[in-house]
Amino acid sequence: MPTPKSSARPPKDSEREERIQDEVIVDCYNEEEQASGWFCYLEDRLACPFTAECSHELPSSPLKIGERVTVLKVLDLDHAASGTFLAQIEWHDRNLGVSLSQLRAVDADEATTEALADWSYWVARGYSF
Repeated sequence: MPTPKSSARPPKDSEREERIQDEVIVDCYNEEEQASGWFCYLEDRLACPFTAECSHELPSSPLKIGERVTVLKVLDLDHAASGTFLAQIEWHDRNLGVSLSQLRAVDADEATTEALADWSYWVARGYSF
């Protein structure tokens, strides 16, 4: 598994780490394969559309903490080149791409909530492809 880049990160969650290792990046030997593994995992588990809330602000996003949006889909794998995934959201009567890691599921099924939390954990721990 990649080495975390930041010292300010959530505590290690052994159950989540094991799930990510066994279900997401299993048999991945390079960055492209890890990105593809994550994309497939998210695409399979996120039941779009669902309601999410902004968990933290990013300079590249207009969302404010607590703002609720409808997640329409995870944008294709080509958008993951920067090491993150973008979610297409419905926001103020427009569709917009924002970082998936800044969203927390609030009205979603269990699989969606878990998968989104797994991705946010991965990013917060400083892991990358």
